[in-house]
Amino acid sequence: MQIGAQMYTTRESCKTLEGFAETLRRIADIGYQTVQVSGTCPFQAEWLKEQLAQTGLRCVLTHTPAPRLIGETEKVIAEHSVFDCGYIGLGYWSFDEGQSYAQFLQTWPAVARKLRDGGKYFMYHNHNREFIHMDGKPILAHLAEDIPADIMGFTLDTFWVQAGGGDPAQWLEKLSGRVPCIHLKDYAYGQSMAVVGEGNINFDRVFEKAEAAGTQYMLVEQDDCHGEDPIECLRRSYLYLKACGFN
Repeated sequence: MQIGAQMYTTRESCKTLEGFAETLRRIADIGYQTVQVSGTCPFQAEWLKEQLAQTGLRCVLTHTPAPRLIGETEKVIAEHSVFDCGYIGLGYWSFDEGQSYAQFLQTWPAVARKLRDGGKYFMYHNHNREFIHMDGKPILAHLAEDIPADIMGFTLDTFWVQAGGGDPAQWLEKLSGRVPCIHLKDYAYGQSMAVVGEGNINFDRVFEKAEAAGTQYMLVEQDDCHGEDPIECLRRSYLYLKACGFN
């Protein structure tokens, strides 16, 4: 398993192409070899390909806006092929009246099939709302049952599983075979996001279950760095994970 940086962590420094490029360089300087592109300013696929080549990074996953995934599926596939990215993700679905479970089933399996037919794999990223119980079990369990594994995987987020009352390691086991990419985000006292290794998630079990489940990329994400430099937070997470034997 390889570790990477989820660029939603550094979104504030990626509001321009110049800032985006500099942030990629800083991430590479830490030692990361892979990134997930999310929360950045708009960019051209060829531009990103060039920046990745210059820094030696690979983009292994994106979160792509829902309107583009739905309305420009073929273009999204072509763009991701330019910078050689096989996983295309949806970052959020609210599972409320505006974005119900029924609407999810009406919308996303068709998109996911188009992505699969184009050589890509659709990845759904959970928050805590997926642990609301519906008909006696969490929404996340329904998603796994109702949508085939060959068209949709899960970017399981360790913090949000814990925030929803779940066990990240247990859910990696439940979703084995469909978690090629996961988010590593620590959970500290007070439901606070923390640098990996500085909170209370049992990452030894997470690593064990992720490897058994076929995870390829463990992407560090910290939505809230509590006033610290996000690059510094990514650096400390990297050092912890490197000490655990990953790179």
